[in-house]
Amino acid sequence: MAEISAVADHKPYVADESRMAEFTPKAVIVGAMFGLIFGASTVYLALKAGLTVSASIPIAVLSISLLKKLGGSTILENNIVQTIGSAGESIAAGVVFTLPGFLFLATDPQTRASVGAPFFSYWTIFTLALLGGMLGVLMMVPLRQVLIAGEQGGAMARVAYVGLGFATVYAALQLIFGVIAATPGYVTRATSRIFPAATVNAAITPEYMGVGYIIGPRIAGVLVAGGVLGWLGIIPLIASLVPETTIADQLVKLGYLADIARPGVYGWDPGTHHFAALNQAIYRAYVRQIGAGAVAAGGFITLLKTLPTIIAAFRGSVASLRGGAAAEASTARTSRDLPIGVVLVGSLALALVISVLPFLPGTFGGRLLLGILIVIFGFFFVTVSSRIVGLIGTSSNPVSGMTIATLLATCLLFVGVGWTGNLYQPMALCVGGMVAIAAANAGATSQDLKTGFLVGATPRLQQIGLMIGAVAAALVIGFTVQVLDKPTVDAATGLVTHQIGTEQFPAPQGTLMATLIRGLLAHNLDWQFVLVGVFLAITIELCGVSPLSFAVGAYLPLSTTLPIFIGGAIKGIVDRRGNRDGAAANSGHGEDVGPGSLFATGLVAGGTLTGTIVAFLHWPDEPGKASWLDPVELSARLAGVLGNGGYQILGVICFVIMGLVLYRVARKPLPMT
Repeated sequence: MAEISAVADHKPYVADESRMAEFTPKAVIVGAMFGLIFGASTVYLALKAGLTVSASIPIAVLSISLLKKLGGSTILENNIVQTIGSAGESIAAGVVFTLPGFLFLATDPQTRASVGAPFFSYWTIFTLALLGGMLGVLMMVPLRQVLIAGEQGGAMARVAYVGLGFATVYAALQLIFGVIAATPGYVTRATSRIFPAATVNAAITPEYMGVGYIIGPRIAGVLVAGGVLGWLGIIPLIASLVPETTIADQLVKLGYLADIARPGVYGWDPGTHHFAALNQAIYRAYVRQIGAGAVAAGGFITLLKTLPTIIAAFRGSVASLRGGAAAEASTARTSRDLPIGVVLVGSLALALVISVLPFLPGTFGGRLLLGILIVIFGFFFVTVSSRIVGLIGTSSNPVSGMTIATLLATCLLFVGVGWTGNLYQPMALCVGGMVAIAAANAGATSQDLKTGFLVGATPRLQQIGLMIGAVAAALVIGFTVQVLDKPTVDAATGLVTHQIGTEQFPAPQGTLMATLIRGLLAHNLDWQFVLVGVFLAITIELCGVSPLSFAVGAYLPLSTTLPIFIGGAIKGIVDRRGNRDGAAANSGHGEDVGPGSLFATGLVAGGTLTGTIVAFLHWPDEPGKASWLDPVELSARLAGVLGNGGYQILGVICFVIMGLVLYRVARKPLPMT
C-alpha cells in the first residue's frame, strides 16, 4: 500500500489535467522507424557478439533532433517515440538469444540437418517474436502501478550523429571497398612444439569498439579473459596432445565433416590427415562445447544468486496487486491502463493462436500445451523481469538464467510424459524462446512505463505504442535473420550450410539453448567437455568474478572479444584521466550520456546498420556467382601492393585512429545549446 500511496503523491512533469500532443501519427511513425532500424541492427550485433546494448538512450536522443526537423515535438511525443522504438531492441535480443537454437538441435539421420531447421523460417520467427513481445506487454499491464516506483537533446544528438557518420564511413571502407582488413591476426604454426595453433586476432569493427566502451573495462576485461583462455590456452594444449585424425573424427560426429576420407572444412586433407586451420577445427570440435557448458553453468549460477530477489519480487508484486484494486478505479489520465479484460482475453488468445498455427512444431494438442506453458512461465518471469529491472537495471536483468530455468522445467515435464524423441526438441525451444522474448520486452516495458510515469505520459497510449513497436520489430527481425543466415548447399557434402553458427555469426546463446535441450531430451551430449565448462564457471565464481561474462568470452572467438576489450580499455583510460583531472562529469563511471558514450553509441549504430545494409545488398547471394559489388572491392589489389601483412597492418592503423578519435571525443565537454 505504501507503493500505491507514493504513486498517488507523485507530481509528474506534465500535469494530469494537461492536454498535450502525445500519440500523434508523427510520433508513431518515427517510433516504428526506430523500432525497425534498431531491431535489425540488434539482430546483427547479437549474432556476432552474443550481447546487446540498450537502444533507449540513443533513440531518446536522436528522436529529439529528428522531430525538431519535422516541425517540433512535445516531451510526451518524444516519450512515445522512445517507447515504440525500444521494443525493437528488446524483442530482437530475445529472438536472437534463443531461436537460432533451431539450427543446432539433434540431427535428422535422413537429411543430416537439425530437426529444428524446418522451423527456422520467417513465419515461425515472426510469429514467436510478435506473440512473445505482445505477451511481455500484456503481462505488464496489471503490474504497472506497483513496478513504477530536454533541452540538451540537440547537442547530445550531434555527438551521436558524428559517431554514426564516422562508423558508417569506416564500415563502408571495410565491408564494401575492402580497404580495411576484416580480421587481422597471427596464428602460430600447427607443427610448433612449444605453442601450436595459438591465435591472436581481432575483428576490427566500429560496433565492437563501441560496445566495449559502453560496457566498460571491467566487463570487457572479464569477457576477453575467457577468449584468452580458449585461444591461447585450451587450443594450443589440445593441439599438443590430440592427433588431428581424432579431431577430424569429432568433427564428423558433430556434423561439420561428412567423412574423414574426403576433403572438408578448415582445410582438412584426407591424404596428409592435417588441417590447414587447426585452430578453427579445435575450436569447433571441443572449445565450443566447453564454452557452452560454462555459459549454461554461468547462467544457472546467476539465476541462483538472484533467486531471493526473484522470489521477493514475485511475492511483492502479487501482494501489491491484491491491495491496489482501488488504484485501478482511478480515471486520471496518467493512471489509465488497458483494461484488465484485454490482458485476460489477450493471454487466452495467444495460447489458442499458438495451438492452431501449422508452421509451429507439434500437433494441435502439443501446441496447446505449449501455449499454456508459455502463458504460465511468461506471467511468472515477466513479473520477475519487470521487478528486477526496477531494482538492478536492464543490464543486470538475468533473462538468460530465466530462459534456462524455463527450458529445464519444460524438458523435465516432457521427460515426465515420455516426450523424449528428437521431434519434441523444437517444441521445448518454442517455449523457452517466447518466454525469453516476453521477459526481455517486459524489462524494457517496465523502464518505459517508469519514464512515462515521471514525465506524465498516458500509460494506455504507451502500452498501445509498445504493441505497435512489437509488430514493427517482428516484421523486420525474421527477415534480417534470414538474410544474415544465407543458407546454401555445400557441394562437397550435399548439406545445407548456415552463416549462423559460424565464426562470422556464432550465436552463442542460441547454441547453448539447443545444447541444453539435446542433453535433456536426446542424451547425446559430450558431457565430458560440457562438464569441463561447468566447473570452469564454478571456479571463476569462487574467484569472485562474473562467470557468465567469462563463459561467453570462452565460447566466442577471440576475434570478437579482443576489439571489445580495446573499447573497454579506452573507457577505463578516459575514466582514470577524468577522475584525476576532476572532469568526471563527462566521463565518470556510470555516466550514460557523456560524449564518449554517445559517440560509442553512434559507432555501434553505424557499424551494425552498415553491416545489415551490406548483407541486404548481397541478398540473394547465389553460391559461385559474383556479387555486383565485387568490382569496387579493393582488398586483393591492396594485398598485392602491400603484401598480406602490410594490408593487415593498414587495417590495424585505421582501428587505432578510430580509438584515438573516440578518446578525444570522450575527453571533450558536451557542446552547449
